[in-house]
Amino acid sequence: MNRMEQLGQMKEKIGAMAVVPVVVLKSEEEALPLAKALIDGGLPCAEVTFRTDAAEGSIRQISQTYPHMLVGAGTVLTVEQVKRAVAAGARFIVCPGFDAEVVDYCMENEIPVFPGCVTPSEIMQAVKRGLDVIKFFPAEQYGGLGTMKALAGPFPAVKFMPTGGVNLKNLEEYLQSDKILACGGTWMVKRELIEAGDFAKITQLTREAVRLVKEIRK
Repeated sequence: MNRMEQLGQMKEKIGAMAVVPVVVLKSEEEALPLAKALIDGGLPCAEVTFRTDAAEGSIRQISQTYPHMLVGAGTVLTVEQVKRAVAAGARFIVCPGFDAEVVDYCMENEIPVFPGCVTPSEIMQAVKRGLDVIKFFPAEQYGGLGTMKALAGPFPAVKFMPTGGVNLKNLEEYLQSDKILACGGTWMVKRELIEAGDFAKITQLTREAVRLVKEIRK
């Protein structure tokens, strides 16, 4: 399978789920209970942000214990982080912005990557490399769906994964647009719930999100 086929397969899986939980883990002990809560809620997917020391080990634990779970690394800033994340079991890479070195490394090594792009110039760099799905972050602060629809004008083949300010209140608005592949969100995996060990609440919020997705994308 070549890199474009891999990217296509990853896009299909993420698009089918429509919501990607963006998770911040501060200790590896939180990883497996969190993963189980998401799985029990019907959403076997997580973007584990690489902004904490526990991220690498957490991705390794999740990918080894729940190999069917779609786990990726988010907030990836360097090639070295890409290497560590993939070695730990990350199946896709998400960047907050567009870094040519990181994107080119991922493409050359057939690693699905979703770089952050909020300007036409950044989108052009992604499209130039054969990408047609990009992260849009921070979504609400950069104008939300209206901005993405405007950007889709000159880039009709591009789909967006908005993250930042997305929640149950505006999820329907985003997912009703054919320009949105999926939304990244933290509302079902808030730090206070993880720290409190309230994984039952995480499962409940995840189920609510999954139910809403089914209603929106019938």
